[in-house]
Amino acid sequence: MKLCITGGGTGGHLMIADALAHKALENGYEVIFIGSTNGQDRKYFEGASNFSHVYFLKTSGVVNQKGFAKVKALWNIFRAFLASREILKKHKIDATYSVGGFSAAAASFATLSLRIPLFMHEQNAIRGRLNSLLKPYAKRFISAYDKDSPIKGYPVKDVFFKSQRVRESLKSIIFLGGSHGAKAINDLALSVAKELEGRGIKIIHQAGESDYERVKKEYEILGIEVELYGFTKDLDKLIARADLAVSRAGASTLWELSANGLPALFVPYPHAASDHQYHNASFIVKNELGWCQREGDGLREKLLNILDEELAQKSKKLMECSIDGVADLMIKDIKEALR
Repeated sequence: MKLCITGGGTGGHLMIADALAHKALENGYEVIFIGSTNGQDRKYFEGASNFSHVYFLKTSGVVNQKGFAKVKALWNIFRAFLASREILKKHKIDATYSVGGFSAAAASFATLSLRIPLFMHEQNAIRGRLNSLLKPYAKRFISAYDKDSPIKGYPVKDVFFKSQRVRESLKSIIFLGGSHGAKAINDLALSVAKELEGRGIKIIHQAGESDYERVKKEYEILGIEVELYGFTKDLDKLIARADLAVSRAGASTLWELSANGLPALFVPYPHAASDHQYHNASFIVKNELGWCQREGDGLREKLLNILDEELAQKSKKLMECSIDGVADLMIKDIKEALR
């Protein structure tokens, strides 16, 4: 079986692609990847051993573009569509799995134009525009938030389940600013650093490459010793060591934290399409698995109150609601669907 995985732009989509690629290889598939030169696709997968071939085509998002910029974006997607057709034919691809994001558009349309079965995964509680458009033509549409999804749960890499543990006490906290940096989360970390130091709580902080130097300097001024990163591919190891997280509410990060049993305060990105990060986090809050607070004046107080909360019960419930082996089920389902 020859499989194409397409999608990306942001780390959330790429984490799903990585999880699926791992399981596809274990099941004897040959896997290629088609992504974009924009976003984080190249950073994640250039030279990746999971794929026999990787392709990065010149595409960008369309939804937030206006005027000539939108026309240019559509033109680039059309050119990438033609290139994707040739790539799919060259590798004699049997099926394509789209993990969403603007990077998925060209190869997804190319897949349908060649009558190759298209499988899709929607990572968020609010469906993206591309996925809404393509869903009627997909062989399978998988979503952890869709009650009609033939596969329940979210595809998370095994490592998060293997290192899961119940958080009995708060000895360390991890702030996840994302690969680009979330200023609100970075500023929150700096504002509570002295309080955390006084309580003997260790700080692990991924500040993002763009905000790393500023945050580093601020910690030095405060005289606080922290474990600080810009970007790291060892995030799973950092998460496993932490007892509480403060994070954006992108779906992949949310479900990775859940699989590991790590309670979190989610701070949704306020400009996310359709406010999907807030809706992702609302699922966690509704089921009493964690906390959510929008950016604003009450954020610091919310976190300080959480420091005195009981973590063990939420940690256990997170582990109970997380379903292991979803990526494996999604890959094995391809052969079943194609019979």
